[in-house]
Amino acid sequence: MRIRLLQGLALLATGLLAGAFGYGAANLVPTFNAVPLDMRLSFHAELMKMNGITMQAAMAVSTLSSLALAALTRGRARLIAGTAGLLTLASFLITRFGNVPINGRIKEWAHTSAPVDHTEILRRWELFNNLRTLTAVAAFALLIALSPRQPPTDQKQPRTTSGPQRNH
Repeated sequence: MRIRLLQGLALLATGLLAGAFGYGAANLVPTFNAVPLDMRLSFHAELMKMNGITMQAAMAVSTLSSLALAALTRGRARLIAGTAGLLTLASFLITRFGNVPINGRIKEWAHTSAPVDHTEILRRWELFNNLRTLTAVAAFALLIALSPRQPPTDQKQPRTTSGPQRNH
């Protein structure tokens, strides 16, 4: 039962993470690119204030629950869950060292003005965003693939036979 609960938590947190990043990549980024720059910068800066806690929490729970699941399983399930955990960790590292520093610059630009090379910097932010989205979606896909394969290890499984049982 404990493994099923942990697996459910890993699926939920990683699904929310992949969904949030996927929504951002599919809807927010094109909208950012369609509106005037000053509107984008203001909205982006405000959005990052809201995302700070929720996205960090989703990344932490995704990573920790996937790695804990890997620690409690064996064989292929361990490899799949561990890989999912490392992928969500990669999402965090890409965010922390790629997107967050650029978010800080965007926050400054929202109060002043964007530098001449802002287009290149924003393109780099989008590249990091796409990478973290891919790692989160890949982690979620792995956990989905693992889900039907993982029997509960703390319950006895019924034995099935294909013919009459013989006592030897």
